[in-house]
Amino acid sequence: MRIGRAARTTKETSVEVEVNLDGSGVYDVETGIGFLDHMLEQLSRHSLIDLKVRAKGDLHIDFHHTTEDTGIVVGLAVADALGDYRGIRRYGSALIPMDETLTRVALDVSKRPYLIWKVAFTRPKLGDMDTELFKEWFQAFAQAAGITLHVENLYGENNHHIVESSYKALARALRMAVEIDPRAADAVPSTKGTLGN
Repeated sequence: MRIGRAARTTKETSVEVEVNLDGSGVYDVETGIGFLDHMLEQLSRHSLIDLKVRAKGDLHIDFHHTTEDTGIVVGLAVADALGDYRGIRRYGSALIPMDETLTRVALDVSKRPYLIWKVAFTRPKLGDMDTELFKEWFQAFAQAAGITLHVENLYGENNHHIVESSYKALARALRMAVEIDPRAADAVPSTKGTLGN
C-alpha cells in the first residue's frame, strides 16, 4: 500500500491528512466547511484514494486559509505516498458530465506544478463558501503535489454542478495517473530517468 501523510500548523490553521493511493475510496473528512467536505469526499470516492482529513482553521474570519491549507496538505500527502514515482502511469485525463455541465481535467504527475483554470462562476457563493476559493484549493493542491493540472469547464449553468464535476474529473484523472502500470512497474516514467527536472 502506498500511504502518505502530511501535516501543517500555522497561526491560521492546523491540518493533518493521510492518503492511501491503493485504497477503495474510503473517506473521513472534517474541515469545518460543509461544502469542502463534500468535494473532498467526491475526490476520494471517485479516485479510489482513501482520504482522512482533519482541519481546524480561523473560520470566524473566512474560509480562505482553511481551504488553501487543506489543498496544500492533501497535495503533500499524495506526493509523500508516491515515493519515487516509480511505475506510475503519470498522465491522466477525464471528461465528466453532470446534468447540463461538462468538465475536462488533464494532468501530469511530474513534480512540475502548474495550474490552468478555465472555470467561471455566476454566483459569488455556494452555501457559505466563496466560489473564488475553489481555484485556490486546486492551485494549492497542484503546487504541493507537484502536478501539472488543467481544469476546464466546457459548459454548464449550475454552479454546484460545475464545482462538483471539477472535483470528480480531478478524481478520475488522478486515479488513472497514479495507478501502477504493470508493463513499467520498475521504471520512472521519463526518458530522463527522473521527474521534476
